[in-house]
Amino acid sequence: MVTTVQSAGLYGVDGYLVTVECEMASGLPAFDLVGLPGMAVKESRERVRAAARACGLPLSPCHITVNLAPADIRKEGAVYDLPILLGLLHAQDSCPEIPKDCVCIGELSLAGKLRPVKGALSMALAARDAGMKSILLPEENAAEAALAGDIAIYAAGSIQEIMDHLKGDICLKPYQLLEKQKPEDRTGLDFSEVLGQENVKRAMEIAAAGGHNILLSGSPGSGKSMMAKRISTILPPMSEEEKREVVRVYSAIGEGMEAVRRQDRPVRSPHHTTSPVGLAGGGTGIPRPGEVSLAHNGVLFLDELPEFSKDALEILRQPMEDGVVSIVRSAGRVIYPADFMLVCAMNPCKCGWYGHASGRCHCTPQEVARYRRRISGPLLDRIDLQIAVQPVPLESLVGRRPAEPSSVIRERVVAARERQSLRYRGTSIRCNAQMNAAQLAQYGQPDAAGQRLLNAAFARMGMTARSYDRVLRVARTIADLDGADRISVMHIAEAVQYRFPENI
Repeated sequence: MVTTVQSAGLYGVDGYLVTVECEMASGLPAFDLVGLPGMAVKESRERVRAAARACGLPLSPCHITVNLAPADIRKEGAVYDLPILLGLLHAQDSCPEIPKDCVCIGELSLAGKLRPVKGALSMALAARDAGMKSILLPEENAAEAALAGDIAIYAAGSIQEIMDHLKGDICLKPYQLLEKQKPEDRTGLDFSEVLGQENVKRAMEIAAAGGHNILLSGSPGSGKSMMAKRISTILPPMSEEEKREVVRVYSAIGEGMEAVRRQDRPVRSPHHTTSPVGLAGGGTGIPRPGEVSLAHNGVLFLDELPEFSKDALEILRQPMEDGVVSIVRSAGRVIYPADFMLVCAMNPCKCGWYGHASGRCHCTPQEVARYRRRISGPLLDRIDLQIAVQPVPLESLVGRRPAEPSSVIRERVVAARERQSLRYRGTSIRCNAQMNAAQLAQYGQPDAAGQRLLNAAFARMGMTARSYDRVLRVARTIADLDGADRISVMHIAEAVQYRFPENI
């Protein structure tokens, strides 16, 4: 007798349906598992046998064959434990048939308990899109899978609960998401603690309002890292769609529930010794997402930018343009989302004191140039705002009067983002930094005086076509912060000053 149970798999951050076919035939006792199973899938044979014994329904001593279809896609993870066990129990008439429109996923313990799996949200989305009506999974994955919507989520803690549900002894209720909570500042950081540096905080506000990349360059102690770590406190909250995208990425590494609980945008701050694979993603088997993907819809903060390896920095160029990272390995090709806001901090030279009034820098011009050449021109060209951070003056330190708090800055940022949401309604664009050429021609054209200033800056500063467009995008964000419908010469002037080569 052959029984089938619908399940799902994960490839990258995308889910897909898997049909688990189970056959129990006469012959010498054996357990054959086919359909390109990975090592964790092959080991499910022992987990399934032990779990069946634990719930008082041991498998019959016969020839068991389990096929995972489609057979040409490699299956990874312990997600198929539950459907395999349910299929075999039904094949020996120990449990009712699983509905054809129900997807089952879950790892089993030897005692018959259900353990969480990776990629529950992606698999729930795949099941919903395929027309499935319900999904049966471990309790720990319920909140994550419920973000898919339009599919009933039935969560259980053990095989016994599932058996009782299928027999009608108890009825599992569909899981309901809790009411959405307001974002909370879990870091305890606030821009009110940043003394002085009003011009830099203005640039940070523009970057947050438009999703622009920003680079801070200055001597040690000028507040670069301090301000960069606080940019998350002024970013707008995530939409439901953005949160689903973030949870899908984190679920692929087994941190889906942590992402569900988090209300703020992700902020990743890898150490400068991070490898190119650590940034872009990779690894054996199906590649794992890297830091650029874990920062999706959030911030990737690179402190001490020139200290990163050249290969690691150059990897950033493609995802900064496309918003995705494509990883090709022998196991196949995986595309991960990587639409992040890049925030960088660096010193002007190796010792850090070049240009400082104290005269403490002893670097030669050649050493300064060599240090700055660690950051390539193409990478710099993709950074919208490049800010020279000056030392904090003494008068700002004396008295230590609190500055403008993050909550006030965030209100202006949210208002600017709302203007952008209305402007790009019905498109995939969410902020000004994502504008394509057609939208830039429609919404990013300045007035006559602004165009003359931009033309002069283009000729004098040797701008590229990319930097020209990025100036227009930044100017559009400045206009949104001012509540202006048209980009004026003042907006262009402010945007141009953030492109000066002297800033780094």
